[in-house]
Amino acid sequence: MDLSAFSITWDYRCPFARNAHEHLITALEAGAAWDVTFVPFELGQAHVPEGGTPVWDDPEKAADLLSPAAALVVRDQHPEHFLAVHRAFFSARHDQSRDLRQRDVVRDVLESAGVDADAVLAEVDTGAPQKQLRVEHEQAVADYDIWGVPTFVAGGRAVFVRIMTRPDGDAELARSTIEKVVRLVVDEPDINEFKQTSISR
Repeated sequence: MDLSAFSITWDYRCPFARNAHEHLITALEAGAAWDVTFVPFELGQAHVPEGGTPVWDDPEKAADLLSPAAALVVRDQHPEHFLAVHRAFFSARHDQSRDLRQRDVVRDVLESAGVDADAVLAEVDTGAPQKQLRVEHEQAVADYDIWGVPTFVAGGRAVFVRIMTRPDGDAELARSTIEKVVRLVVDEPDINEFKQTSISR
């Protein structure tokens, strides 16, 4: 079965999503021949209680959608910049402890990655990217019962995976890490849960 085409969910708030996506980005930038679909997933929506107001309809949650909406604009309209923007958003949140709900922070991240921030934010202000975020989130839930990030989807299966390491620029480590995960997703359908009881540090 083809292991080169797969999807993966993201939410910039999750440190495990940061780890997985850094491996992906590092390997792709080094020439990994994968066809990766990056799927936004809104963790805030996953935690809305039954009968609660969806984040898409809650004005108080609008700022939570700012960075993923901006990333979607770049992914779909400026794909040559997406990996850089994606890495920069994760770095801003987890390495720099910056608040991605702040418009000036999102602007800085976009500019640092070489993107026309005014154009991206103008598109965000139309509301269309937020609607796209909702569509992709709800489709992931409907198709695969996805509930978190990062979830890999390959070979018709969806698996939530926690990768504990960061690649630190090691492209071969990044490539092998992702390929091991995708191979398990595709080739080992009988393994439902595999979790260490403790982590060596």
